[in-house]
Amino acid sequence: MAKNELKLLGGWFSPFALRVQIALNLKGVDYEFVEETLNPKSELLLKSNPVHKKIPVLLHEDKAICESAIIVEYIDEVWSNVPSILPQNAYDRANARFWVAYIDDKWFSALKSILMAEENDEAKEAPFEEAAEVFERMEEVMNKGSEGKVFFGGDTIGFIDIGFGSFLSWIRVVEKMNARKLLHETKHPRLIQWTENFAAHPAVNGLIPDTDKLIELAKAFRQTLRASAAAN
Repeated sequence: MAKNELKLLGGWFSPFALRVQIALNLKGVDYEFVEETLNPKSELLLKSNPVHKKIPVLLHEDKAICESAIIVEYIDEVWSNVPSILPQNAYDRANARFWVAYIDDKWFSALKSILMAEENDEAKEAPFEEAAEVFERMEEVMNKGSEGKVFFGGDTIGFIDIGFGSFLSWIRVVEKMNARKLLHETKHPRLIQWTENFAAHPAVNGLIPDTDKLIELAKAFRQTLRASAAAN
């Protein structure tokens, strides 16, 4: 497929756009990455996603598909060559969807709260507790099934791997900005090994954003929100 027939509207910083990039790489599909600055939002983005007006958006032959998890499923169905991203078994597919929805609900909410809180703010404690619960749950999920499995999906990257692994750089951001570990060698040995396997995978290697650049972005975004709040 020609690149101009498949475009991804995304941002280098976005874990949700990263999901789509990984899925396309897994399938070996060529595409054009269109970097969105979001300030201001491009006409193409507003036209392609008029409801939510956010990235990522996959343009396939000028048809727009929105929401990262939906896009990944679309890619898996359209390019049905191996490796399959979602499990073949109906129960396993439902289970994978459950955990990705859990990640987007619990972890992303905690992440936003931690990043937006003031330094040494006691308000961080509650989201840090939520994050700790998420990592405990995901360690349990990783421990289920085959003892020697490398990924949540088994021997290959699957739906849960993409859903959780897309946040790997932001996990590092939270740890570095707060001098506080989210992943512990004693509590999460399987997850720590998984992060190494995930980051080294050919479909992922080279895509994970630089931690320090993300920290700069997070600080700038927080300052913008503070200035906006002060002006109102």
